[in-house]
Amino acid sequence: MFTIEHDFDATVITLVDEGQTHLEEDVTIQAFEECVTVEQYDPRKDEVVKIVLSMGQVRELAAALNLPEGVYRMRPKGERS
Repeated sequence: MFTIEHDFDATVITLVDEGQTHLEEDVTIQAFEECVTVEQYDPRKDEVVKIVLSMGQVRELAAALNLPEGVYRMRPKGERS
């Protein structure tokens, strides 16, 4: 299950792990104009862990989800090999 909320300066997506087996903590993704943050509560440390991705990293992550194993470099639009 997931939720999507539109705040003033960000879109917030929360991923909820549902099921019968070992469940992970909710993941909150906040998409801002200049970056995306991913947060998850770590019960071992009793704190929220946060990572920040640049928009370039987000584009590369999206591309990587649909590619086979290997090493890749994204080219700027319009650039030819």
